[in-house]
Amino acid sequence: MPKALKHRLLQPAAGNKPWVVTRKEDSINDGDYGNADPSMGFGRGSIISRTNITMYFFENDLYPGKKVKLEYFSKAKARNEVPFLSRRVAESIPFSSDEFPGILKLFSLKPESREAKAMNRTIAMCERRVIEGEDMYCATSLESLVDLSVRKFGNDIQVLSSEVEKETENQDFSVANEGTILMGEKDIVCHKMKYPYAVFLCHSLDKTAVYRVPLVGKHGTKANALAVCHRDTSAWNPNHIAFLLLKVKPGSVPICHFLMRESLVWVPNRFAH
Repeated sequence: MPKALKHRLLQPAAGNKPWVVTRKEDSINDGDYGNADPSMGFGRGSIISRTNITMYFFENDLYPGKKVKLEYFSKAKARNEVPFLSRRVAESIPFSSDEFPGILKLFSLKPESREAKAMNRTIAMCERRVIEGEDMYCATSLESLVDLSVRKFGNDIQVLSSEVEKETENQDFSVANEGTILMGEKDIVCHKMKYPYAVFLCHSLDKTAVYRVPLVGKHGTKANALAVCHRDTSAWNPNHIAFLLLKVKPGSVPICHFLMRESLVWVPNRFAH
């Protein structure tokens, strides 16, 4: 079982009040789905501070020796282990923008707090319109997370995540010689969102491939990263940051990105090879 899922299999505390954590996040990217939203546009000024990080790349860049810089693999940016609530408890808690004032009262949060703003952003993303060729669902419990994947692929499935051999402060890696493995061409990617309990934004896009990429850090630390390659980006926002960084147009070439350690990917077992 991937660590990204195992860490959340904690039971709520005794009593009727759900066990939640409202601590501040260590990183704006820890569990932040924003850059992976295909409907989102970005201003050109937003890419200035991101050009030294490997955010997006081409499918033919997955070759041995290719150097990548992954800030979300570092030790300080890999902690957001809030647990799942049971389906019964999760479904008893409002989860919509219309009910947001009541949600803040439930968690004793002020509207101007950092936690409240992160929660509001999560709900807004879960309520956004899908683009052509996309299915999307926000899972607020482990049961709903599993049910979504079973409905789409059946029972013969596996769940994957990016994992590092040991915690490290290093952000510099290279693709190892062991070889990249195609894990599937049908998938559901579930991004961990910022919320007081585990919420995953799960979506699938047509014509997408998932690769397992062996990496090695500059100090020898090994990792198995998941890379998602979108082979049809024609319906994406033309001002998406991927196009700005790579200087290409929507639909012109496959575009890939690595997944954070907290993201989950469901693929049918029968395809993996």
